[in-house]
Amino acid sequence: MGERKVFAGGEFLTADIAAADMFVPERFTEEHRMIFKTASDFIKKEVVPNLERIEQQDGEVICGLLRKAGEIGLNGTDVPVEYGGLDLDKVGTCVVAEAVGNGFSFAVTHANHTGISTMPIVLFGTEDQKKKYLPKLTSGEWMGAYCLTEPNAGSDALNSRTKAVLSEDGTHYVLNGEKIFITNSAWAESFIVYAKVDGEKFTGFIVERSYPGISTGPEEKKMGIKGSSTRPVVFQDCKVPVENVLLEVGQGHKVAFNALNIGRYKMGAFALGGCKTSIAEAVKYADNRIQFGRPIGSFGLIKKKLAEMSIRTYMSESLTYRVAAMIEDRLATLDAAERKSGPQNAAVMEEYAAECSICKVYGSECLDFCVDEWVQTLGGYGYCEEFMAERAYRDSRINRIFEGTNEINRLLIPGTFFKRAMQRRLPLLQAAQQAALEAEEEGAFSPPLEDPHFGREKALLRLFKNTTLLTMALAAKNFAAKLAEEQETVAMLADMAIEIFALESGLLRAENVLREEGPDKAEHYLAAVRAYAADTAPQMVNWAEQVMAHVSDDEGDAGIRRVLGRIRAVQPVDSVALKRSIADRVREFQRYPFGT
Repeated sequence: MGERKVFAGGEFLTADIAAADMFVPERFTEEHRMIFKTASDFIKKEVVPNLERIEQQDGEVICGLLRKAGEIGLNGTDVPVEYGGLDLDKVGTCVVAEAVGNGFSFAVTHANHTGISTMPIVLFGTEDQKKKYLPKLTSGEWMGAYCLTEPNAGSDALNSRTKAVLSEDGTHYVLNGEKIFITNSAWAESFIVYAKVDGEKFTGFIVERSYPGISTGPEEKKMGIKGSSTRPVVFQDCKVPVENVLLEVGQGHKVAFNALNIGRYKMGAFALGGCKTSIAEAVKYADNRIQFGRPIGSFGLIKKKLAEMSIRTYMSESLTYRVAAMIEDRLATLDAAERKSGPQNAAVMEEYAAECSICKVYGSECLDFCVDEWVQTLGGYGYCEEFMAERAYRDSRINRIFEGTNEINRLLIPGTFFKRAMQRRLPLLQAAQQAALEAEEEGAFSPPLEDPHFGREKALLRLFKNTTLLTMALAAKNFAAKLAEEQETVAMLADMAIEIFALESGLLRAENVLREEGPDKAEHYLAAVRAYAADTAPQMVNWAEQVMAHVSDDEGDAGIRRVLGRIRAVQPVDSVALKRSIADRVREFQRYPFGT
């Protein structure tokens, strides 16, 4: 992965990040490229020809595809070699996720199986549990499912009413309760189940379908992802051996939330596959659809769609692989024994909980944007089942609900930053104080002349960070312990942080390309960053002004208003021309225009 500085979670808000310290997709290794080709070929040759049978929930086909995926290693990217896995680095696991993301409903089955249904055992399983279950899950002999959500415990997962009571002889727990919306439930042989021991201690269990007392209800009739199985799972006096407890009794929250963190950053990668397919299919149609005597792809408003789909996907790709590499870089600081330790791995995942949520929110909303514009480009055809855009549109919508709703993830992001500031893990207050001092300085944000390529964008990024830090400080000061109740404000703070992380990721990536490949190769990267920064500026101003209007603190507002004035004063760029240039490149290559 190379030598890079290991950053703390949230540090992107408080520090200047050097381009050399960020991993970019242009640095994929030969192994990364090979595994991507393997996974892509599997989707194209095995999954896509079977999409109609998958949509009919043909279990024989779906389970057969999972076994085939296992034969070529796609089910075990995160699983140690000794249990049948590939044990790839985190960038490699995201590469596979991106490729599989083009598998429509099968992607949901595979993602759930390889992620939240397998990783709890990888991270927290005993040696006996790993030896018993991981080879079966990795090969695809068994399919896994993850049972957390209940009728009265959705986003509030710890409100679980499923109970586990230890038997009198101490050999097993008796589970009673119901889980809902359980992916893979029709075909799963193993279930990661959460229940409260004695109604109090939230605990994770590995439950086999063969255990007496477990049953599934009818299939949910869903808007999309129709080829995946979604059913309730009922436990009625289900006997689970005591050796099937994950980690420890009362430690289920550590298992559940760290599994979700993994699912969140990988969701960003799964979404990428769909985004890139949307772009390729939209431009292919646009350049073959003739209206008014010319391809509709030559019209300005269609070009705008192709460009904005590509720019957002570029930012999503940049931030997703950045996070994957950040996790890998921190894991690399552990010794061999620590890397095999579930709690040590969990601590690394927890460190980047906010960044994982950013991947999930940004990636899922980017995909929704791209499939919507794909449908719009096709016009009436995009609304018809015979065109894949219609299916992609329906399938995409669930991603903003999976792995914690985007609303919950938006609340988690600033909440994590404030919590770490209180723990002295993140110098948020000090950074806000520095931002206040800089707001007093005259000419502090003139684009540096020594950087003719990114001077303007670096100045804007710094202004965005200072605006966000000052706005966070204002909200924290005025709401104090009640800030969590101000969800609208917290969500706006989250959006500000998300846009900073996205823009910084795209900017640092473009810097790397410029330095390593020269201005000709980097031209469209520069255009994307400039256009995105220009579009982000009014959003940042709007969010900050809304928070100030709600808080009504004239003294606290003063510094923010000075920074906002400087954002407005930055010389605008010709975004229309920049986006046309990117659209022209999309049309030239007939695909997503960034990367190799």
